[in-house]
Amino acid sequence: MYTVRLWSVRHARGLASFYKGFEGVLNKLHPLFSRIGYQRLERPVAAVERQVKGLLFDCRMCGRCVLSSTGMSCPMNCPKQLRNGPCGGVRANGNCEVKPEMRCVWVEAWRGAESLPGGLDAIQQLQPPVDRRLEGTSAWLRVVREKNGGPA
Repeated sequence: MYTVRLWSVRHARGLASFYKGFEGVLNKLHPLFSRIGYQRLERPVAAVERQVKGLLFDCRMCGRCVLSSTGMSCPMNCPKQLRNGPCGGVRANGNCEVKPEMRCVWVEAWRGAESLPGGLDAIQQLQPPVDRRLEGTSAWLRVVREKNGGPA
């Protein structure tokens, strides 16, 4: 899982490009999703999202995905779950102070952000804290609802 997570950061530009297209498809499906009902879709879509993003990003299904703002490195993989940059304990070699065998999630995020158009601006934007009520829910469906004027 860790190796794939590092691969995803190295390929952040391609993955971000793919996701942009995927999001466009999901937005076009909004009328269908509305007819079916977002609540009915939540469980199956979240299950697929958990598998895909779990494999690629070691996703924790926080419900408020910020991968596009963090160079395709999920900040929830930080042992301290820091959403707005590294702690003061990043080792000189770029590894985590809590898990010394692991690269700091934020060192990787910065590396991924460098390869994304606008990535260095995006990574510097303040992210709100995780809303624990959203854990396990589909960020994909939430984005579609929000972009189409629906409730978060």
